[in-house]
Amino acid sequence: MPTTTTQIQLLQPDDWHLHIRDGEVMKDVLADTARQFARAIIMPNLKPPVTTVSLASAYRARIEANLKSLGISDFTPLMTLYLTDNTSADEVRKAKAEGIAAFKLYPAGATTNSDAGVSDIKRCHSALEAMQAVGMPLLVHGEVTSSEIDIFDREAVFIDQVLEPLRQNFPELKIVFEHITTKQAAHYVRDAQTGGKNILAATITPQHLLMNRNAIFAGGIRPHNYCLPVLKREEHRLALIDVATSGNSRFFLGTDSAPHAKGAKEAACGCAGCYSAFNALGLYAEAFESVGKLDKLEGFASLFGPDFYSLPRNTKTVTLVKQAQNIPAELPLGDATIVPLRAGETIAWTLA
Repeated sequence: MPTTTTQIQLLQPDDWHLHIRDGEVMKDVLADTARQFARAIIMPNLKPPVTTVSLASAYRARIEANLKSLGISDFTPLMTLYLTDNTSADEVRKAKAEGIAAFKLYPAGATTNSDAGVSDIKRCHSALEAMQAVGMPLLVHGEVTSSEIDIFDREAVFIDQVLEPLRQNFPELKIVFEHITTKQAAHYVRDAQTGGKNILAATITPQHLLMNRNAIFAGGIRPHNYCLPVLKREEHRLALIDVATSGNSRFFLGTDSAPHAKGAKEAACGCAGCYSAFNALGLYAEAFESVGKLDKLEGFASLFGPDFYSLPRNTKTVTLVKQAQNIPAELPLGDATIVPLRAGETIAWTLA
């Protein structure tokens, strides 16, 4: 990878965890994403959720219509289905045959539009068995939801109570531990024994690489830095930086960019989610540069994700230049506005 102090050239990256919503706002989100990424794993937590192949096909058609209206022909949405207590083995096999990329596990109530999620992983046994048999990845939002567990501990508890038993019961199941936020998660994925098989991975967001939980409270409540899983202590951010920049192929890019209108974030009960789609690659470059590991960015952003999903690596390249970029205070989002991550600030890296 050619690297200088002023320029980085990468094979075009993909976003392995993305929310684009639906309706009028989708066009604005797609425009930001497709400027940087060639493909993206599209999250299924709409209202109602995307639980079947037919619903995913209809959603893909709406995405493709918006891409066409934007004049974008080189971006591929990778569709996912929302796992529920009632997902059947037949639906899993159908999804595999129709090119669905993965199923998404949301513990019921864990995050935005997750109320229809899984109430007990044991209810999904037949679906999980089918997923293991056909090689369908399971993407997990790794938090328990019990009110008795502190919100900052829910990811670590999930590993012990859900993820480890899941892997014991389904040792060949491909799993992505999404948007990890803790040292426990980073080390669990790093050290897991998989018999040399490429069946366990994790995505990491730019906000969790760049910020700790102080960012939510700097000078007052900062709702646009609030996401789920919530930002953690500095020791956890440092552990994420360490694995992301290590060259370990189990860790790759997934922004979890989550668009919410400004008014929905700046509210008495504000929505969880950071909007990083506008400037994601510049943010990741900043994180990797902070520890002198820009040479490791291409693997994390462009190589390890396609390899895990058994997809070809992209062949086109993108270039980031060391040129100050001012992040707008607000951007259009349908008939409203959205506040991007690091709004009103300047970041060092810009997509050429």
